[in-house]
Amino acid sequence: MDEFVQVVRDGPAAGIGDAVVLEYSRREKTRQRAQLESGEEIAIKLPRGTVMRGGDCLRTAHGRTVRVVSGREQVSTVYASAADVLARVAYHLGNRHVWLQVGPGWVRYLADHVLDDMVRGFGLEPAAEVAAFEPEGGAYSSHGHTHTGGSGGAGHEH
Repeated sequence: MDEFVQVVRDGPAAGIGDAVVLEYSRREKTRQRAQLESGEEIAIKLPRGTVMRGGDCLRTAHGRTVRVVSGREQVSTVYASAADVLARVAYHLGNRHVWLQVGPGWVRYLADHVLDDMVRGFGLEPAAEVAAFEPEGGAYSSHGHTHTGGSGGAGHEH
């Protein structure tokens, strides 16, 4: 079983023969077994604190490379045309240390009925979706040191 020990950001676009599809909670784990799309089982043994992103590549010590694909998962997406309302929602979600993905006119978080109820309090209806989840890295993400909390994707970075 191959051990993948390094993340390569902005890896090569071509020449990658296989991929590993992982939901966000698994892309935060540095030690795990996973299955490639081809069915082959691999070991992932990355430096502590590493978070894999969709589009990253994993590399073995002998140079074999596979692509990381963000798995689709249950998320809530909040759409709003009023930037101030969307900013307020993002602020309150962030204040709860919720991982948050931001796009043009929307924010997305891992599905959580308590958070959905909070968003409804702002007069918005979160859309239950199945989508790839790529949250913001955080203000200090270049350091690569991440602590995660309990359920709901809570966490913060140093």
